Amino acid sequence: MGRMKFGVFLAPVHAPGLNPTTSLERDLELIEHLDKLDYDEAWIGEHHSAGSEIIGSPEIFIAAAAQRARRIKLGTGVTSISYHNPLWVADRLVLLDHLTRGRVLFGVGPGSLPTDSAMIGLNPTETRELLEVNLDIILRLFAGETVNAKTRTHELIDARLQMRPYSDPLFDIAVAAVASPTGARLAGRHGLGLLNIGATLTPDGFDALAHHWNIMEERAQAAGTTVDRSGWRLVGPFHIAETVEQAYKDVEHGIEHWFGYFQKVAAFPQMAVSGNNVKEMIDFINTAGIGVIGTADQAAAQVQRLVDQSGGFGSMLLMGHDWANPEATKRSFEIFAHEVAPRFQNQAERTLESAALAEAGRAGHAQAQLDAIAHMSKKYEAEKAAG
Repeated sequence: MGRMKFGVFLAPVHAPGLNPTTSLERDLELIEHLDKLDYDEAWIGEHHSAGSEIIGSPEIFIAAAAQRARRIKLGTGVTSISYHNPLWVADRLVLLDHLTRGRVLFGVGPGSLPTDSAMIGLNPTETRELLEVNLDIILRLFAGETVNAKTRTHELIDARLQMRPYSDPLFDIAVAAVASPTGARLAGRHGLGLLNIGATLTPDGFDALAHHWNIMEERAQAAGTTVDRSGWRLVGPFHIAETVEQAYKDVEHGIEHWFGYFQKVAAFPQMAVSGNNVKEMIDFINTAGIGVIGTADQAAAQVQRLVDQSGGFGSMLLMGHDWANPEATKRSFEIFAHEVAPRFQNQAERTLESAALAEAGRAGHAQAQLDAIAHMSKKYEAEKAAG
């Protein structure tokens, strides 16, 4: 594998009752911060209920973020395409591709919260069936086809896009997956990327990593497409600080809400977490192997563990959360970018090797410096004696 990419997967998950305007502003400021830290990607979620994941349109958020952050790529993580007319989804993404000058990434899924789909009369089985149907339509539209189709929710009559994408030939597209083979099957069939949102949050998700890639390769071969590990993205939670003790203290700020949200509010059993108090929650994150609350070395070990389990992937996305206050959260991303990412981007070895070579030869070089000083001192004395 080449240079691993790093980014954030920002649902986000904010405690209800807080000012949504300032919460969204903090999310935008975080994207700006990550842009300055040289992160590669930021993926923004779509949710419409349950009070914590408050971004209803990742496309609108990305348009705002793109005006502040000038380098980082911005993805829908994910657009719940089962909820929408596939023609309008495709049209919005092409528009966003132009507005961002080719920095858009397109993540697709069926929608994770049943409280979302229930409001438009769909159940989770129907949204998963619609995912496959709508994805096929959207890809045909991106390819320039004129589409006639009737789905469970919409009808398209001679539908076509009036603009080509800015990206040539098309921006990256990734299908969401947790533990089931659905996402991997669709990604392989269409030759797309895979976005493993639950890669570390359940034993099934972790154990399925290598299996997912096998499914992708098998489906790609059957469909005559190709898949590349560089388009495979894994998501996992991290919070790191200079010391383990500081990291533990940091997450006392908000980890209980995050756990409570998945335990009691969001009807999303794939995100199963356990713990009844802060200590148990921290222990669960670390001992269950789903993430890291600790130091840069521990974070690097977790990324390597995922590399070993999966066989290699292209991007590691740090799950966005409010475990710590905004300042400590930004500091965690900073430490990760400064100390962890270089180990997986072929940036750490050269400076380490250079330091080791200099250390090994230090005694000889130091003596040569002293010899040079002595030589020039003798030369000066001889010149002075000669007048």
